[in-house]
Amino acid sequence: MHIAIKNEKIDLSTENKTEKFASIISKKLKPGNVLFLYGELGVGKTTFVKYLINAFQKENKSPPVEVVSPTFGLLSEYQINKTLINHYDLYRLKSINELGNLDMFENISNKITLVEWPQIIKEKTKKFNRAEI
Repeated sequence: MHIAIKNEKIDLSTENKTEKFASIISKKLKPGNVLFLYGELGVGKTTFVKYLINAFQKENKSPPVEVVSPTFGLLSEYQINKTLINHYDLYRLKSINELGNLDMFENISNKITLVEWPQIIKEKTKKFNRAEI
């Protein structure tokens, strides 16, 4: 898979390349950032998140944990020292109202938010502090 970022393409055609890119991105993320992950089913969004979270854990001298897709639970939370990472998978949702009481938009400045299948969220740029990567 190739992705475009700041008018450049990044080759994520292997898991090793995905892991290296996730490590680079993990160093740039800070509380308040939201990362939207687009792509077809099976393209590697959750794999990227797994490597991103594991790299963040390594940088913060925190033991790695298993990172799985929160498709059915909608949210997985990872507390890494003082940083909370929320990983959402909105694949199954038909309406933004189905987010219910997840408080996805509350206290966003205190955590890093990763969202797979964010197409359902409207007005993204107004609600979130976009990460410059």
